[in-house]
Amino acid sequence: MDKKVSRASLFDTLNAYQVPGTSATLVALKAVKGLDVDGGKITVRLQMLDAYQDREAEIRKAIAQRIGSVDGVESVTVEIAWDKTPQVEFKNLLGGVKHAIVVGSGKGGVGKSTVAANLAVAAAKLGLKVGLLDADLYGPSMGMMFGVGPDEGPEGTPEGKIRPVEKYGIKLMSMGFLIDEDKPVIWRGPMLNKALQQFLGDVLWGDLDILFIDLPPGTGDIQISLIQNAKVGGAIVVSTPQDVAFLDAKKAIGMFTTVKVPITGVIENMSSFLCPGCGKETQIFGHGGVKAAAARMELPFLGEIPIDLGIREGGDNGKPLVEAHPDSPQSKTFLEMAGKLKAQFAL
Repeated sequence: MDKKVSRASLFDTLNAYQVPGTSATLVALKAVKGLDVDGGKITVRLQMLDAYQDREAEIRKAIAQRIGSVDGVESVTVEIAWDKTPQVEFKNLLGGVKHAIVVGSGKGGVGKSTVAANLAVAAAKLGLKVGLLDADLYGPSMGMMFGVGPDEGPEGTPEGKIRPVEKYGIKLMSMGFLIDEDKPVIWRGPMLNKALQQFLGDVLWGDLDILFIDLPPGTGDIQISLIQNAKVGGAIVVSTPQDVAFLDAKKAIGMFTTVKVPITGVIENMSSFLCPGCGKETQIFGHGGVKAAAARMELPFLGEIPIDLGIREGGDNGKPLVEAHPDSPQSKTFLEMAGKLKAQFAL
């Protein structure tokens, strides 16, 4: 006798699967509309927003594999109906900011925050009025990168506004300034959205040429909410050279395209390693793949940043490389990229 498939096991399997580029499961997205069990033949019926349609093949494959591994399952059919993504209402809570530029990536670990920090310092060194918002609410890191101690946090005003921290010529704001660094942020979506709105509308950014906004990795609710509440003029996407890393970066590019945020530039980080002892260059993660991919997609390429011990040390010591060693080859790369942004926005 064939073993009966457990519907509970099927739902548990679906509930454990996170949609690529988000932190949400299919169940959390209310995407599971039906689960038909005919002996060992399983049909999964989904209904999703077309904003996720660029990940269709990946979603189908993952569900087929996961459901197929459930005891008793013989075959899996995945049916997906696509709903048009509703138009969202956009607001601008950054009245005095000329250009808000988000810095994103499709995945973590590509050095996005380090790039955002050094790019902001470089822009300030070119004479621009610069702000930097650490919008990675779950894993804020700018406090450490800029050496902001517990007694240097932002100050409130009698009107209920927040004065950002100022360091190295940059106005800074981060969730890390407001919470215990040893405690995780365990907030739900509405709380995170409220915090973002405060960071945009209640922080006294003043008149800025550029506000860099360091996004959390991925393409989830925080990114969409921020774009809805700020007049974002462009997006910088950071990727390491590996092909698999740029596959994730393409999801971020797709998200920005969906919400009509132009791609200001693509950056290849950890491009190569220059041995400080022998001077030999080693391409640990490959080299040039991001530049070639950007050219194929007709996207502007801002530059390549090699691996450098000073970049890591700067992040740990609270003094970004561009501030600590402005004449280093890596710092000059950041300054060149900032110069491209200055020219692109005619600042």
